[in-house]
Amino acid sequence: MDWGILEREPELARLASAAREAADGAGSVVLVFGEAGIGKSSLVKALPDHLPDGTRILVGECDDLATRRPLGPFRDLIGSVGGELAGAVTQGGDRHRVHEALLEELRGAVLVVEDVHWADEASLDALRFLVRRMERLPALIVLTYRDDELSREHPLRHLLGQVSRAPRVHRLPLARLSLDAVRTLSAGRVDPAQVYAVTNGNPFFVAEIVAAGGTGRVPPTVVDAVLARLRGLPGATVDALEQLAVVPSAVERPLVDALLTDRASDLAAPQENGPLATGVSVPVDQHGPLTDGVSVLAAAEQRGLLTVTPERVAFRHELIRRAVADSLPAARRIGLNRAVLAALVARPGSDAARIVHHAAQAGDQDAVARYGPDAAKDAAATGAHREAAAQLRLVLRERHRYAPAELADLLERYAVESYTIADSAAAVAAQREAVALRRALGDTLALGADLRWLSRIHWWAGNADQAQEAAREAVAVLEHAGDDRLLALAVSNTAQLRMLSERYAEAVEHGERAIVLARKANDPAILAHALNNVGTARWRSGDPDGRAELEESLDVALAAGEVEHACRSYANIIWTLLDNLQYDEADTFLPPAMELADRAEHLGFLNYLHVELAMRRLAAADWDDAEKHAEYGMHDFIPARCPALTVLARIRIRRGCPGADDLLSEAWEIAVGTKELQRTGPVALARAESAWLRGDAKGVIEAAAPVHAQVSRLPGAPHRSELGYWLTKAGHRVPSDDSDHPYALQARGQWRRAAALWQAAGCPYEHAAALAESPDAATKLEALAAFDTLGAEPAAHLLRVELRQLGVRHVPRGPLAATRDNPAGLTDRQLQVIRLLAEGLTNAEIAARLVVSVRTIDNHVRAVLDKLDAPGRRQAAVRAAELGLLPGGSPT
Repeated sequence: MDWGILEREPELARLASAAREAADGAGSVVLVFGEAGIGKSSLVKALPDHLPDGTRILVGECDDLATRRPLGPFRDLIGSVGGELAGAVTQGGDRHRVHEALLEELRGAVLVVEDVHWADEASLDALRFLVRRMERLPALIVLTYRDDELSREHPLRHLLGQVSRAPRVHRLPLARLSLDAVRTLSAGRVDPAQVYAVTNGNPFFVAEIVAAGGTGRVPPTVVDAVLARLRGLPGATVDALEQLAVVPSAVERPLVDALLTDRASDLAAPQENGPLATGVSVPVDQHGPLTDGVSVLAAAEQRGLLTVTPERVAFRHELIRRAVADSLPAARRIGLNRAVLAALVARPGSDAARIVHHAAQAGDQDAVARYGPDAAKDAAATGAHREAAAQLRLVLRERHRYAPAELADLLERYAVESYTIADSAAAVAAQREAVALRRALGDTLALGADLRWLSRIHWWAGNADQAQEAAREAVAVLEHAGDDRLLALAVSNTAQLRMLSERYAEAVEHGERAIVLARKANDPAILAHALNNVGTARWRSGDPDGRAELEESLDVALAAGEVEHACRSYANIIWTLLDNLQYDEADTFLPPAMELADRAEHLGFLNYLHVELAMRRLAAADWDDAEKHAEYGMHDFIPARCPALTVLARIRIRRGCPGADDLLSEAWEIAVGTKELQRTGPVALARAESAWLRGDAKGVIEAAAPVHAQVSRLPGAPHRSELGYWLTKAGHRVPSDDSDHPYALQARGQWRRAAALWQAAGCPYEHAAALAESPDAATKLEALAAFDTLGAEPAAHLLRVELRQLGVRHVPRGPLAATRDNPAGLTDRQLQVIRLLAEGLTNAEIAARLVVSVRTIDNHVRAVLDKLDAPGRRQAAVRAAELGLLPGGSPT
């Protein structure tokens, strides 16, 4: 049996089954993961023999380059795919074209992307695009990666989080080999127990040590094992292996030929103009010229070190390549990288990213400085912003090589790329340096533009004061510079900051001026931006006419194809509707907004919209769904992270789960830095609610009073009523709130009207809380049942205590401990459904109570019946009561 598929039959069977399901239209994603050497590549190589006849399989690999090759694994598919995908990947600048071509090419195929932990950002973007569409794509995507190399901040984490939410996911963690398997592999040549003790069953380690057997001892490391296999090879073959080992990818045939055949004549001979015209000088290698190209590799191929095809040469395993490369003296490794560098530079069309990688490894800073900016531009054009930032970081180490104006451009590019990938510290530092250079150069227009960028980057990083300061100077610099477009953008940026900091009158004043300038410059993007700021400021300050301007901003952006501005308009419309408790209207805007952001791959806005959807689901008390969407915001994007933390904390507070305080501490720190009530208000509300539920009236006042004093000075502040409500409950006097907001009604004792409004808005938790304020015990018992149905243990506990104090003799017990342990494996939403089902409610009545569609409840009921192994609704209720899942005992 081939060692590569030993003890991998279950995994191969699952892959084959997933491929058959994909062919039938049920696309899915398979994650194959484990430590280095665990056999991921061997599993992939064995896969074709286990797939249905006629299955088309495409395999791409990610390379361990210092700065990744944009769309690297998809470039590997060229020659195996159609011309549209090949052309899109080669040109690389049109990300939408690449994604659509991939989508079309994958129909009916199996796509394998190996070593995705090394994937460039453009490739990760493409995979995210595909994963979101797998449910309706007849294809299978197989991703292999090393799970032990993923830090919390690793770029792959975002993709894996998205995969986890896909409808069909298969996870194949690869285990190490058993002692019996090692015994089979050893075949009497070495002591299997000794091999197993040294390797702990890692297949690659085992195979390499067995292949190097007969030495009388087991090599202590894989490097020893690999080097043992190199012994006895011809010197020219070893030289060739060392040369290829410094290339962290499969080596295409033209490059192999250049390195192994032409090296002596082309690279060792003097150039007409001294060093290569490219600026890369190449020393003659001390080991002398290599022989006749790929034929020199035959001996290494026979020993299983390489895989050689007419198109490329690759080490059989990445660990072999690393072992050879790591064994080289530094001087030798530098010389070999210089040879690769020269060969790449001499070949038209070489990837700039590869050139820069080998230039850096060779210490050729001239080449880094020359090719780095182009490599960064290529990466940015494909959406690989992490790689673009990494390239520019390398380039800027050689900043002394550039003239001031060119250096300022590079710094600005680096700042924008860092801003895009949420590296706020790097973005701020680079943009500040760019601004300083523009000042010294006296370039007024460029200085104004860079100051506007600096303002935006400061806001993105949560630094409100610095954002305002840079915005003021940007306008002052551009005021009389003669460029209406740049001035309009700077003025609109000021309007945006004023709007975000609740200085609504100033926002309108600046925004209206920006609108005039934008119309004069005939720039729809800036016009949409300015209309957004004015409309949002007016609407949030209590002027309903502002909504029309905000929606006009959306229409202008959509008509002009300005997706980013359209997404911001959607986000502000939805946020304001949520604050105004207009949930049904928010529901009409969320789907098209998310579809637009998803289609255009505006992931920052998509994450932000997911957080808004989480806020919407929190209001509907669909806490599982709210948590799922809030997780999209748990990244370094400050505007989304703060509300995401707040939603997650409030869910934990209402469920009585631990960890809310830590989430709120981080959210408060972020909110204070922004100096925006849209951040501080919700966090203060969550802290006040948490304090009240644990019986800490002083904590309620400490959390709510400072923010309430601030919002009371503003017109139309959305959080004033709720903050005032919590302060009133805690015994703190506040000015009377005469509005019709439900919380204002509750603060005035009008619980019945408030309850009706909460019910109409579709807020079950708030509805129950309003009912709980009734003096009537029967109404309080109704509220208690609702809290128990929702799983709101802290609120239910307080209400039980209150009922007992009122003398109610038969207070229903709460859900048993078994409910919390949930032996049936029901989700929280399914627990809500079974409790309402046990009360005798129909699916339509349950849907109305939980504010979801009847179809959704139909699906939940089917799932509940299945999990409880019950043939019908009555039997399900009986089974739930037996398991302690019902708050009041037996079903009715």
